[in-house]
Amino acid sequence: MALYRYIERDTFVHRLHPTVKVIALFVMFWSVYWVDNPLALLPLGFLLLFAAFVTGSGGNFYALRWLFIILIISTTLMWMATYQPGPAAIHVPKVAIRRASIIFGLGKGLKLAELLAASVLFISTTKVEEFTVGLAKLRVPYRVGFAISLSFRLAPLFVDSALTIVDAQCLRGYEFGTGGLIERLRRYTTVSIPVFMGALRKANNMAMALEARGFGRLSRPTTYIEYPFLASDLMAFAALFVIGLLYFLIYWTGYGAVVA
Repeated sequence: MALYRYIERDTFVHRLHPTVKVIALFVMFWSVYWVDNPLALLPLGFLLLFAAFVTGSGGNFYALRWLFIILIISTTLMWMATYQPGPAAIHVPKVAIRRASIIFGLGKGLKLAELLAASVLFISTTKVEEFTVGLAKLRVPYRVGFAISLSFRLAPLFVDSALTIVDAQCLRGYEFGTGGLIERLRRYTTVSIPVFMGALRKANNMAMALEARGFGRLSRPTTYIEYPFLASDLMAFAALFVIGLLYFLIYWTGYGAVVA
């Protein structure tokens, strides 16, 4: 099981300045936020899929394929049941399915799927060190940026610890896959105690290591690797600005809304 989703490639996206990558993630979130119409969201979705193909991140997207499907279907059904403006388009006994609710629900599902896709693309093409540098260049306080980037390191470590404990228990004859759903969940709760204790131990060791290295003595620490801002970064920044402005204009003109 791959714990870290970063994919080593020498592509245009991988070579971008870390600050541009962080801005790109913000622009994707910004663009998705303003529109609800699925037709307006489709170009952004195709752009993310194209970027995933170019960067070789398709494997990460495929690994999360069921999560994408569940997000879209469940969100669409939920909004179809709760958001019902306008006349009914399909009459079912005791249920009125409206055209606007279908479009609105599908748009909400696509929004969540594209937010997830942008995040997956970001972690597939950006190292943790680059993320830290990108936040620092954007004047995010170093302690805040370090805490955010640290979560990208610790989460896979905790998952690895949980998998190791599960394997160790299975070797001792403890069966996790038998019984009903409630019984399986009850058995997995026994894993949470050693994982939690291991997390506390790792956090304590990391705190001592950071203190030994003088963490926090400098408000703007230096970095070992320098990332120059190239012409390609400027072009990417200009393209991102156009995308963000375009989607705001789509919202401002009303084309991104769903009309009942």
